[in-house]
Amino acid sequence: MLGTCIENVRKNVPLVHNITNYVTVNDVANVLLACGGSPIMSDEPEDVEDITTICGGLNINIGTLNKSSIEGMYRAGKRANELGHVVLLDPVGAGASALRTNTAVGLMDKIKFNVIRGNISEIKTLALGSGTTKGVDADVADAVTEESLDSAVKFAKDLAKKTGSVIAITGAIDLVADADRCYVIRNGRPEMGRITGTGCQLSGMMTAFLVANPEAPLDAAAAAVCTMGLAGEIGWSRMQEGDGNSTYRNRIIDAIFNMDGKTLDEGAKYEIR
Repeated sequence: MLGTCIENVRKNVPLVHNITNYVTVNDVANVLLACGGSPIMSDEPEDVEDITTICGGLNINIGTLNKSSIEGMYRAGKRANELGHVVLLDPVGAGASALRTNTAVGLMDKIKFNVIRGNISEIKTLALGSGTTKGVDADVADAVTEESLDSAVKFAKDLAKKTGSVIAITGAIDLVADADRCYVIRNGRPEMGRITGTGCQLSGMMTAFLVANPEAPLDAAAAAVCTMGLAGEIGWSRMQEGDGNSTYRNRIIDAIFNMDGKTLDEGAKYEIR
């Protein structure tokens, strides 16, 4: 089933509008191309409504905020909702500052999101309206572990029910939930955390997966998470002596470029609760 999701992306070539942070914007574009999608980057308020109109999905990432980009997020989100497009929120660093937290909570109040993707601390911040993160990384006290898994699954399902959004919580164990089902995913490598932007890349790719699989948003989001995690495993297996995190980033993108449905189905590690 998950393999079908990536095949649909390659078949449909979804156009995704990204309002994403400037630290990772190039990698987000490259990952979208690698998975079979097509990226457009624009955060200028006077530009975003026209741009999002011609796209199938909108990826909003709050990693590097300014007043202009925040206005662009609201204007693009409103237009995307009017058109019935897929909209994703990546609340990078929510809980680390008042601006980030208030922006993320405000966007959720004004815009209907099909999926919200972040680490556990960011997602808890959105659920509570406040919280703490370690910069843009999850607070270790929040980590999803085998011991906390049952409560984390319940939290994800409850938030999905409350918001009407698919909730994707990424970390050592990934959770992708709607109100009734939760994928518990164990793909990936810890070394992925040493590369800037794997989460940002995943959000762009996940938007494309949802656009290409409109009847199965939960499965599409889970397929994107498995694709990124499996690419991290494949990329790491191809590292050579002298390679470092820059090479690893490229190997992950290459692994996504070469991923097909069969590879994904055979390599995805998940259970559904």
